[in-house]
Amino acid sequence: MNIDSTKAGRPSVQVRRFGNGDSVEQLTVLLHRAYADHAAAGRVFFASYQSPQDTQHRLSKGECWVAMDGNALVGTVTVSAPHTTPAGYPAPAGGGSFWQLAVEPSQRGTGLGQRLLALAESRIAALGSTQVVIDTSSQATDLVDWYRRRGYAPIGTWRWDVTNYDSIVLMKNLPPTTS
Repeated sequence: MNIDSTKAGRPSVQVRRFGNGDSVEQLTVLLHRAYADHAAAGRVFFASYQSPQDTQHRLSKGECWVAMDGNALVGTVTVSAPHTTPAGYPAPAGGGSFWQLAVEPSQRGTGLGQRLLALAESRIAALGSTQVVIDTSSQATDLVDWYRRRGYAPIGTWRWDVTNYDSIVLMKNLPPTTS
């Protein structure tokens, strides 16, 4: 599945699966840039400091998708369904999830984040889950509001040992897929 967009009649950003020739190091650098504003605000998202080895480990837990503008990596998201959560995490069994949703700062406001979110939800549904559960910093009110405007509702809280904040856990019911 490739998802293309066009600008002024020319191909622009293409979204495709992360492949063998892609660089985990470049992906890690993108994550650091995309989450730098959160870190500067004192919210230490794991993606703001994770190592390339951490990135590789997180990629191994799902499908990684990348957004490319020519040869430039400008966005990413990793999805999994059903997704295994730690004991006590407030999520229904069988739900899907996504993480490392990131957009190059110069691409903000272009709709790329929305495209990656729609792709994540579509893949989670295609993998058989009817719900998607994510979490983010409860202090990142702009991000929480962004998800809420897209149909996500709070269902609980969680504290990861790799961050310095309480997370708000959000869930969205996905429409049934048609065959």
